[in-house]
Amino acid sequence: MQTHGNASLHDLFGDFVMLRNLAPVDPRLPPFSDAWQSIGLDSPRTPRKLEPEYALVSAWFLRAAQEVKIPGLPIDELLFIGDTALNDGNAFRNLQRAGGWPAWCFIGSEKLNQPPSHVVEADNVFLANRWSALGDWLSWVLEAGACCGKGTAVVVDMDKTAIGARGRNSGVIDAARVEGVQRTVAELLGGAFDETGFKVAYDELNEPPYHPFTADNQDYLAYICLVLGAGLTGLDSLVSDVRAGKMSSFRQFIDWADGQMDRAPAGLQAIHSDIYERVKAGDPTPFKAFRQNEFECTVARFGRLPSRSPVETLLKEQICITQEVREVALWLRERGCLLVTMSDKPDEATLPSPELIAQGYAPLHRLQTAAVGESIAQKLAGL
Repeated sequence: MQTHGNASLHDLFGDFVMLRNLAPVDPRLPPFSDAWQSIGLDSPRTPRKLEPEYALVSAWFLRAAQEVKIPGLPIDELLFIGDTALNDGNAFRNLQRAGGWPAWCFIGSEKLNQPPSHVVEADNVFLANRWSALGDWLSWVLEAGACCGKGTAVVVDMDKTAIGARGRNSGVIDAARVEGVQRTVAELLGGAFDETGFKVAYDELNEPPYHPFTADNQDYLAYICLVLGAGLTGLDSLVSDVRAGKMSSFRQFIDWADGQMDRAPAGLQAIHSDIYERVKAGDPTPFKAFRQNEFECTVARFGRLPSRSPVETLLKEQICITQEVREVALWLRERGCLLVTMSDKPDEATLPSPELIAQGYAPLHRLQTAAVGESIAQKLAGL
């Protein structure tokens, strides 16, 4: 494991970046809000990652990006690289069905406490416990008949795959998000903010048993911590109600909180009103102030350390490019493949607001940071 200089996602993908709102960063591609009818959807509602409609949109944008890259040449196969067997694996399966292409998927997660191994599932999903297994995966893909050429679309998941590799560097991405939540709650509560109480509440409610209540949505969790911090209810009481089924969803919680605003601090009343209206409108990322803080906390973890810092320090404190993913992407790009990176991360946590652009902030995919990993260049050169 070593550093391989600095790089950015833009070096690999350009602006072929698509985030949760399905508005491609590249201005040559239309936003979802302009394209949904052409895609054949019934409404402009933005679908979520595991919905079949999301795959239809993704396939449509891949074809549009290919038309920009090489006009007239259709996509004839798909490669997909991600980090979670359930989430990314099923997103791949949906995309494969939506596109109707022959397709292969790599799911990586570093588990150094286990011997190197991989499993191949029946639907061409290759699960590995080393990121360096990407070379073996690509060899398997070629043996299976893939061309890996100008008709190949390559989708690379952004978070915890292209950057912040799961099992190796992903904790830094989580730390940025938690700091964003904490900073937001602290700013809104001022002197009433209790850091210890916040951490206890966040850690408890972030656990999987509470996901049916929080929908595993960090915007919702940040809002709940804010209401708890303001003293409108207590953690023990809320946990008891959730476990007893008396409080079963975030919508139920924010409806209840809306009825308590006459005894809430003025600052909470204002932000509650904004979030509540967005929730009722169906916005899945309604806590905009939190997401902007998350963006700033994430930016602060790109390229923050000297390039000669020890690898262990870089992986612990800085978000790094995953070198194995970078080398595979460069190898595929050299063969003419279309490279696109996608993320389910909200746009507000990934792209700067106009105010931050004026301050000199750039999108995450354009930031330079260290590339860290185990080089598989020799393996790729032999393919």
